[in-house]
Amino acid sequence: MPQVTVFSLFTEFDINLFKSGKHFRLYEKLGSHTMELNGVKGTYFAVWAPSARSVSVIGNFNGWNDDEHRLNVRWDASGIWEGFIPDVGVGEIYKYKVYSNNHGAVTEKADPFARYCEHPPRTASIIWNAEYEWKDKRWMENRTGKNSLDTPFSVYEVHLGSWKRNADGDFLSYNEIAEDLVAYVKDIGFTHVEFMPIMEYPYDPSWGYQLTGYFAPTSRFGDPSGFKLLVDKLHQAGVGVILDWVPSHFPEDAHGLGFFDGSHLYEHPDRRRGYHPDWKSLIFNYGRNEVRAFLISNALFWLDQYHVDGLRVDAVASMLYLDYSREEGEWEPNMYGNNENLEALSFIREFNEAVYGNYPDVQTIAEESTAFAGVSKPVMYGGLGFGMKWMMGWMHDTLEYFKKEPVYRKYHQNDLTFSMTYAFTENFMLPLSHDEVVYGKQSLVYRMPGDEWQRFANLRLMFGYMFTHPGTNLIFMGGEFGQTSEWNFQQSLEWHLTEYKVHSGVQNLVKALNKVYKEYPALYEKQFSPDGFQWIDYGDHENSVLTYIRRGHDTKNDVFIACNFTPTPREKYRVGIPKTSGEMKVILNSDDKKYGGSGTRSTISPIEKIAWHGREQSVELTIPPLAIVIFQ
Repeated sequence: MPQVTVFSLFTEFDINLFKSGKHFRLYEKLGSHTMELNGVKGTYFAVWAPSARSVSVIGNFNGWNDDEHRLNVRWDASGIWEGFIPDVGVGEIYKYKVYSNNHGAVTEKADPFARYCEHPPRTASIIWNAEYEWKDKRWMENRTGKNSLDTPFSVYEVHLGSWKRNADGDFLSYNEIAEDLVAYVKDIGFTHVEFMPIMEYPYDPSWGYQLTGYFAPTSRFGDPSGFKLLVDKLHQAGVGVILDWVPSHFPEDAHGLGFFDGSHLYEHPDRRRGYHPDWKSLIFNYGRNEVRAFLISNALFWLDQYHVDGLRVDAVASMLYLDYSREEGEWEPNMYGNNENLEALSFIREFNEAVYGNYPDVQTIAEESTAFAGVSKPVMYGGLGFGMKWMMGWMHDTLEYFKKEPVYRKYHQNDLTFSMTYAFTENFMLPLSHDEVVYGKQSLVYRMPGDEWQRFANLRLMFGYMFTHPGTNLIFMGGEFGQTSEWNFQQSLEWHLTEYKVHSGVQNLVKALNKVYKEYPALYEKQFSPDGFQWIDYGDHENSVLTYIRRGHDTKNDVFIACNFTPTPREKYRVGIPKTSGEMKVILNSDDKKYGGSGTRSTISPIEKIAWHGREQSVELTIPPLAIVIFQ
């Protein structure tokens, strides 16, 4: 019988860290690692399975025979099984066959720390060394200035499987995406790309939010080196990379983390806390030290091995509350008698401390849909420690407002202005994400009222309002050129639409907004501070007009914004301004013909000593129909 050589990468210190939940580089130890031992090439395997009575590595190399390569259990009660197998190397597929002490259960599992997986629906892990020579040194050395909270942060959200496909309808490879996507994003001017989950997942309709391979880029588009190339090319083009990260739940697939060693190893054993009824998935046991170490190691893995610039954490609200999506009687209060998940709160804080402690030049972003206080407040001050939080209330209120016919908007102006009552309680990112263009909600442009001209004018106006509202912003792919169909994960975006003027016009506007956002410091220097925003007038309901000022560190850079939410041009519209001299110039007019607008010019009178809006001087503007004008 071929022997498994006794060998370990773990030190006693490693084991103590692991048991205490403080080992955040577990990917360097657990999993499969090719190496040479005593002059023999092979692979070291290590897996955590404390309820197992035996663990074997099975694969093509031993005919999937679990008698061939049985791992050795460590003597330190860590629950780790390990060993070196000679003559097994890169490219071999494998799983772990686990015989449990728990009621005789037997499982065949993919490696939780696998760096590469078979293309679904195949489910085995692949031994892999993702060796890659990075060429993004300049970006990595200077990314603090690209990722800080007082810099432009304009995000393009991408689903790799449907951004673009080849002529046959098949996926593009990472290498092909690197050519097309990098050039496109650089041209449109987004500062960051956010990828919907690229970690391995078994089921396409989950869009990647049900993960089985937390340490492996999905094999749908190529191998791990291909994904590194994609990140590298984006960095070389000056574009940051954010990954969707899902520590909230995982699927029950037989080869996944669930019931791993015949016990509730990764998931919470209490079904009320370990099962998500909406998504029919399992919830991590955040109170178990080794599970916390697994998750935080995974977060740091992508920052370390793939040079990622940020993690957008999915479904944070579902982690914070014990009664999330549960009826009375389906959940149990915490020790204080309330509904907060104390173990999850502790985990989130530790995750953020670990991320920022090791990579202070990245950002974590919470998709959190409730009014939980302090999501983007530092842990040291009692917060959860995220860098930013999605502003779900702004998204909902804005879309609700824009779907109304303009004649009724004067009754709903507070839908737009309400966001300013809480805009600075968190570091908010304004999202128009994939969730807003699926399940019958329609595309963004088709959620707008009126004829074709009005629909596209409304869309341009909404994007302009978004870019000039305090906070950072995110647009889901397709929205930037006014895709008319709902997003379909099974096919490419409708790129042919960009041949039409109304669509290319929206695309040109988003390009211009990205340029203005980056070139005018007033739009980003104080984007999370009340000092960076001031109303001129939010009360003109009758005309459905909003006017406001964005401020940076230097008042001479102040930017003025006027929004007309009706198709009636507002001529000789008087606006009070704080400037006493100088000329006003238009920076951007969303009704310009190059954006598909009517071409109505936004004229500005000379500054006059006429008191208006509580200011001693004012100007008269022409605000085009369904348009935003940015001027200085």
